Amino acid sequence: MFETQQLKIHWQQIQHPILKAHQSELWVCQIEPPVSEIAGNKWLKLAPILSKRKPSQGILSFGGAFSNHLAALAAAGYFYQFPTIGLVRTDQLDLNNPTLQRCIEYGMQLEPINRMQFRQRDTIEFNQYLANTYPTYIVVPEGGSNQDGASGAAMLPLADTPAGEADILTVATASGGTLAGIIQRYPHKQALGLAVVKDQALISKVKACLPTKENFYHWQVFESDTPYGKVTPQLIEFCCALKPQLTIEPIYTGKALFKLFTLLAKGNIPKGKRIAFFHTGGLQGIAGLHYRKIITDKQFTLLKQI
Repeated sequence: MFETQQLKIHWQQIQHPILKAHQSELWVCQIEPPVSEIAGNKWLKLAPILSKRKPSQGILSFGGAFSNHLAALAAAGYFYQFPTIGLVRTDQLDLNNPTLQRCIEYGMQLEPINRMQFRQRDTIEFNQYLANTYPTYIVVPEGGSNQDGASGAAMLPLADTPAGEADILTVATASGGTLAGIIQRYPHKQALGLAVVKDQALISKVKACLPTKENFYHWQVFESDTPYGKVTPQLIEFCCALKPQLTIEPIYTGKALFKLFTLLAKGNIPKGKRIAFFHTGGLQGIAGLHYRKIITDKQFTLLKQI
């Protein structure tokens, strides 16, 4: 059921003055998964777990109040008919939040956990508590990033652009699993993780998702200029300006592309390269940005048009 042959892969070449000045090509790769609500990289990272899941098992995972990962997991549970639980990093569930509303519509059981508890989610003690409390559930880490998730991301043929083989592979990076999958598939290609979080442990998280018996050398992570979830007016304007060509949002894909263009403009990436960028989705979060009044009605209307 979870084969890459089912994936429809769409490529689009982006035109921009910075690319022209840099004499570079930029090809954006998007996937159309069998279930559209499980968008972007979430399908790739969930697919190995869904394949292993026994009929009696549900899936439990973690995320923030506007989590793309929880939204995708809830959709998977609905369409493939298994129970899901989302442990949400919040003191109190906001049931007017459009992301959480959608999770509930898809049957996900939501439970709030405070920030202190959330920080303990990777400890042995907390995982033992989960195993005792939810014995019939598979526990998936935040963002779906572990070696299973990375093996799913490794199914993506990101280097195979319509114009030929890409020289550089790029992707937004938050929990590390998607970048690890790209590194694993293309160990001899230059892979760049464009961080959308300020996380000193991010490189370690990427390494934890890679096979432990192999060494990988041709990759690096560029740090984010802003904390996770921080959206600047300049970033929103960038997403809106690119909209005629591509639908993006300023939390993940838009922030990563903006960083990529900044690196090109500063000369941090060699000229004359063919660059492939994986669009990891995240478009469900546009409604959350509007709900929090981070984007205006006009910007919302523009960005939500697919």
